[in-house]
Order: sequence, then structure tokens, then C-alpha cells
Amino acid sequence: MTIRFAVIGIDHRHVYELIGGLIEAGAICAGFDPTSTDPKVAAGVAERFPQLKPVERQRLLDDPNISLVVTAAVPNERAAIAVEAMRHGKDVIADKPGITSYEQLDAVRVAVRETGRIFSICFSERLLTQASTLATKLVRDGAIGEVIHTTGLGPHRLNRAIRPAWFFDPQNYGGILVDIASHQIDQFLFYTNCADARIEASSIGHYGAADIPDFQDFGDILLRGDKASAYIRVDWFTADGLPTWGDGRLVLLGTKGTLELRKYVDIAGRPGTDHVFLVDGDQTRHFDASGEKITYFERFLADMRDRSETAMPQEHVFTVCRLVLEAQATATVLTSEERVTR
Repeated sequence: MTIRFAVIGIDHRHVYELIGGLIEAGAICAGFDPTSTDPKVAAGVAERFPQLKPVERQRLLDDPNISLVVTAAVPNERAAIAVEAMRHGKDVIADKPGITSYEQLDAVRVAVRETGRIFSICFSERLLTQASTLATKLVRDGAIGEVIHTTGLGPHRLNRAIRPAWFFDPQNYGGILVDIASHQIDQFLFYTNCADARIEASSIGHYGAADIPDFQDFGDILLRGDKASAYIRVDWFTADGLPTWGDGRLVLLGTKGTLELRKYVDIAGRPGTDHVFLVDGDQTRHFDASGEKITYFERFLADMRDRSETAMPQEHVFTVCRLVLEAQATATVLTSEERVTR
């Protein structure tokens, strides 16, 4: 069975990865709603996928031959799109963050329970990076023993000039921890095999341009599960000298060794992306993970056919969302006075 999907919400560039990944995995795009808050993203969809046709949103929802809806809308609109799609009998892949409030989390939970549809969030820093794919194999093979701590760093370049207006309002993106740290919490739960965790401490702050004081450009979290813990730091301060959008890193501390993932760049070192470093009882090794196969989209399409949960367990999605909402809601707000005393 070939799965046909529709795109509703083309407000963020991550939509390119979602469309391209599904097409490469064998799905057919039946069309996209051309409505967008960012003309540059809309133009990018047309340029990258000239074969796709714009179709009015309601027609996409009402089409019984479409069984999947993909959304990269303004973040606080993604949950409503997902609920509507599920109530029209369609599974959903949302760009992260798929949920920006407790009310949205409750609504999506109810829709999943009542419709039996799948709601997945594409946490791309794990699911769409080859370094993470290789790290998964190494961890499962016992290369570093039991993972007892993760350090997740998610720095991003602001690129202020190309951002739409909604990008700078926390009401639209949920706050920096909801928006970015969902990646790192997803990775913590996955690599430590913790079903749940608690937020020990979190903070958010604004350190940058004075004319956007509400924009959160720094955040961190201390996280603890039943058998592992984590430190997470996210920010919008990647300097222009870096040849990519951010030096995203993940360090996995195991009982028999460590893994470090340098997903997007090896600073002043090896060329390319997807570098993995392993230290064990015998030696230190570097792996070029760029040949690893990304399998998220293929597995998701198989889950749709089989009604299984191999790509993204449903409860895992909800746990990640709940934890980042808790971290955001309880975060200490760093004022200028607090920064001085630190």
C-alpha cells in the first residue's frame, strides 16, 4: 500500500526535510496548503518540490485517500492541525515542538485515544542525523556499558534577518526549552532507556538584542530519571564564524566508556558532519557516520500500515512534551542582576 500524505503548515524550513524524507521513503505527496506566514519558506517548497501542487486545506483534510498529514506550521498551531487531521482519520507527523502548552497536550492525547491515530513528532537531532543512528547501534551493542548520564548541547545561529515576526514571541513557539530542548530530552530518554524523568532545575534568559527583550535566547535543564541524569543547554548564540547553524553535541557517559556525537561540525578538525568519538577500555576511536542510513520515515510508514510503534512510541512523544512543558513552566528567569551575581 502506497501512503499518500498532505502538508498543512509550511511556516518553518524543517518542512523540507519532512517532505523530502517521506517521498524518499516511498510516500506520495498529494498536495500542500500554500498558506504560510513566511514567503521564503513557501518559495522554498515550490523550488525544491516543483512537482507538488497547492491544494486548499479543507480539500486535503476531506480527501479519504490521504492517510497522513505533515505539519511545520507556526509551533503553537501544530497541535490544533494535528487534532483536526486525526479527527479526519489521518495520522500525523509534526515538526518539533508539536505541542506548546498543557492544554494542547491534553487535546492531542484525547484525539489519539478517541481516533486510534498516530501522532509523531520528528525530533530531527536524533531521528535525522547519521551520528545518532550510529550511536544507537553502539549503545545497543554495549560499547559503553549502561548509559548513566547525557550532556546535550543545542546551540543555534539566530539569523535574525530571515526570521518571521512570530519567531520572537514566546507565545508562538512555547519558550526556548519547549522549542529546542525537546530534542535533548528525547535523546536522554532514548539513550538511557528511562521511561520518565523529573526536572530538578531549569532556567531561561535573554542576553541578546535589547529591542526583543521577550525573546528567550538561553536555557538549561537538570534532568533525572530512575537510573540516569542529564544536563541540557540550548541557546541562540552560534557565532557567524562557524560554518554551520550550530555545534550540536551529545555526550553519553556509560559505565564502560563514553560516546561524543559532533553532529554538524568537528570544530577545526575533520571535514563534514556526523562525527562520533568512542572512548572505551582499549582505545579512542573516531567514526565517520555519514554513511549511516536514516530510517525514521521508512519505519513510520511501516507503523502506519502495521499500526505499530517502531519509529516513535506514542507514550514517549507525550512524555517528552510533558517534561519540556514542566521545565519551561518552572524555569528560573535569569535577570541581568542574577547574571551579574553568578
